[in-house]
Amino acid sequence: MKLVILESYVMEPGDLDWSGLRALVPDVTEYVRTPYDQIAQRIGDAELVVLNKCRMDEEILSKCPNLRWVGIIATGTDNLDLEACRRHGVSVANVPAYSTYSVAQMAFSLLLAICQCPERQDKALRDGYWQLEIPAGYGILPQVELYGKTFGVCGYGNIGRQTARLARAFGMEVLVWTRTVRPEYAQDGVTFVDLDTLLAKSDIVSLHCPATPVTRGLVNGEALAKMKPGAILLNTARGALVDEAAVAQALTSGHLGYYAADAFAVEPLPADSPLRTAPRTLFTPHVAWATGGALKRLMEITARNLETFLAGAGENIVNR
Repeated sequence: MKLVILESYVMEPGDLDWSGLRALVPDVTEYVRTPYDQIAQRIGDAELVVLNKCRMDEEILSKCPNLRWVGIIATGTDNLDLEACRRHGVSVANVPAYSTYSVAQMAFSLLLAICQCPERQDKALRDGYWQLEIPAGYGILPQVELYGKTFGVCGYGNIGRQTARLARAFGMEVLVWTRTVRPEYAQDGVTFVDLDTLLAKSDIVSLHCPATPVTRGLVNGEALAKMKPGAILLNTARGALVDEAAVAQALTSGHLGYYAADAFAVEPLPADSPLRTAPRTLFTPHVAWATGGALKRLMEITARNLETFLAGAGENIVNR
């Protein structure tokens, strides 16, 4: 039995602990940064592969006849053709909920940085300024109190639900737009509304949807026009949810108050992206999921997924 690990990003040594996988399958080959045209070659005759951000489609699968299991070290399966994997008898296991707390935390890290600018305040203090003496060049915005504001959550999976909990802890009213309202949500203290109502009433809109044919381009020019003037838009989910050119235009016109994001339509964010020159933005390089606690959880669940597959069942299979 052979396992191939196709990492698609470079992290600090030791950030991802593969020891749990190596204990299950001693024959392991690991690659960093695998482009599409090398995926099939690197998988070769392996039966097992662990990957993230690497495309898995009919062309790849047809060249890897021994492949039986794909472990994606992520929750989203956007890059995998699940139906093609099913046709080829390849089980795909994801890692649900490992980053719930970290991503929700990042949403609020971005929001709090907008509302009170602590890093800019710190720099100004260290440069010798105090309170109202701080020059405008530091880009410090008027401080915003979150208590009493309306917080809109688009998508109410694990991360959206945790983000709503944090919003309520800050004393905000929470509106939620989601495809399915489950009975267990009744005790959450949130109000379920349609998307137009959420956009019109929310002071802050936070995106937590998967990228599907229904949600791609969800926040376009029409949606932005329905938002409150000066509203804050947060995206720690998927870049494909947002029409980035429309967001840049709404920022430039002044209708959108602020845009903060950890995910982008094309990653890394291109040098010519209109977002780079738009005013009132705050960006992080898709790292919300990468806290130490989340990475530990990610590796533990991935190892468990493989262990249960080898035992004949398989946990978190998304294409049964």
